[in-house]
Amino acid sequence: MAHNILKIHPADNVLVALTDLRVGDTVEFNGTQIPVATDVPAKHKFAEQPLSPGEEIIMYGSLVGKAVDTIPAGGILMTGNVKHEVSEYTGKTKTIGWNAPDVSKWVDKTFMGFHRADGQVGTGNYWLVIPLVFCENRNVETIKQAFVETLGFGRQDQYNSQDLYKSYVQQMVGLYQAGKTEEIAQLPLETQTTNTRHRIFENIDGIKFLTHEGGCGGIRQDSDMLCALLAGYIHHPNVAGATVLSLGCQNAQVSILEKSIKALNPNFSKPLIVLEQQKEGTEQHLLSQAIRKTFLGLVEANKQTRQPAPLSKLVIGLECGGSDGFSGISANPAIGHVSDLVVALGGKSMLSEFPELCGVEQELINRCVDEKSADRFVELMRAYESAAVASGSGFDMNPSPGNIKDGLITDAIKSAGAAKKGGTSPVVDVLDYGEYGTKPGLNLLCTPGNDVESTTALVGSGCNIVLFTTGLGTPTGNPIAPVLKLSSNTKLAQRMPDIIDVDTGPVIAGEKTIEEMGEDILDYIIEVASGNVITKAQQLGQDDFIPWKRGVSL
Repeated sequence: MAHNILKIHPADNVLVALTDLRVGDTVEFNGTQIPVATDVPAKHKFAEQPLSPGEEIIMYGSLVGKAVDTIPAGGILMTGNVKHEVSEYTGKTKTIGWNAPDVSKWVDKTFMGFHRADGQVGTGNYWLVIPLVFCENRNVETIKQAFVETLGFGRQDQYNSQDLYKSYVQQMVGLYQAGKTEEIAQLPLETQTTNTRHRIFENIDGIKFLTHEGGCGGIRQDSDMLCALLAGYIHHPNVAGATVLSLGCQNAQVSILEKSIKALNPNFSKPLIVLEQQKEGTEQHLLSQAIRKTFLGLVEANKQTRQPAPLSKLVIGLECGGSDGFSGISANPAIGHVSDLVVALGGKSMLSEFPELCGVEQELINRCVDEKSADRFVELMRAYESAAVASGSGFDMNPSPGNIKDGLITDAIKSAGAAKKGGTSPVVDVLDYGEYGTKPGLNLLCTPGNDVESTTALVGSGCNIVLFTTGLGTPTGNPIAPVLKLSSNTKLAQRMPDIIDVDTGPVIAGEKTIEEMGEDILDYIIEVASGNVITKAQQLGQDDFIPWKRGVSL
């Protein structure tokens, strides 16, 4: 890597600009002088040698596109001169070996977690309140208003944002009424620290409310899938118990939820409060029952405390959102190394976002430990892609305007970098949406690329912490699992310090290797998993929860 350019893989025929390059500049690579033919902003790619129309473009050692126009050496790759192109894939063609990283530094380390009766260990201790159908959302919100502030479970940052902005508007009203409208344009927002509310239940990290727009209407498969997802949340190691509100007549019946829970754990023993409005009678009776029983459940849940747990009990979700041209060079491979470390320690990791594995399928297929897993990955990928094409879309339409603006101009380029989150370890299992991870090692989970839908699914499949990389800045969290945000570049970490937990920009600057950064991240994870560090998403109350309806979502 030169100080201002990078060649990711020896087989690549494009280079990455690490700093802004201008027409007339000359860059040197492997003893060759390359005149910069067009302005190339940092994060974007340019041709190492002239590329003719139809010529393949190789990046990360993979086919990621074809030139549609002549691109001179030193010329930028952009949507106008490159089209999406990927290699075909088939079943397992070979077995890829794995050299596990040295984990002697962590083999005796532990995190402080909540041990469940089924052997899982949580990184938090939450109570859930869940509607089985959107008709119950209003009742759930009423319970939320009754509990959250009263029990001291409000936001964990330094101020209550609702009060902050309400006060800001009141100041504007005062200026307007005083005839000082011109001063409003210069009115600063002044944050003030306030005393943090004392939590009534010190061993409970929160009571969370998973409102949604499903449970009825649509197709029955949507309701079945919703129940499977909700069962995963109730079964999750970070959950001590749950209150479920049902209307009674909806598609998502209580019996379906109970069946889904039993499939995950036949010996399920957590407290589960289920109330059906059409049986309970008045709304007031329903709510008083729900509030009283939930409070008593919280009393029991508060008796659980954090105890030491081996790192093999970590289940790491691997996610990216708001990606940029540096994501696949710094943040993604850094958490890929974390994944390898966790797997080597006997833990689990999960790589999601199937639309963002487009073009790297064959590598992942060959990393599968058996034919069954390989065949299932092929089946799920092809079914997903076919559904996208049938709807008039396709994986090639996955990159967002923000992705394109910051150097990810084809889905194949985006995918080749996104797949780096999965490290190099063998794939032990392939899970469809709503399925729960049970095998130690790297799992592939079929989800959309959509940030919240995918993060929601990762946690529903058992991830007790999520690593979320971003190059542009994405304010995504989860109600019950810590979501740790990692910036691909230092400028983002400095610009949006309220959402970024870890800056992997030192990799781009050449100050740290991928391995060193991954090791730092694992140490940080242990602190988060132990409750010693509260992630920025938790501080901001980013409790995002969006179930995937099985229509096409990229």
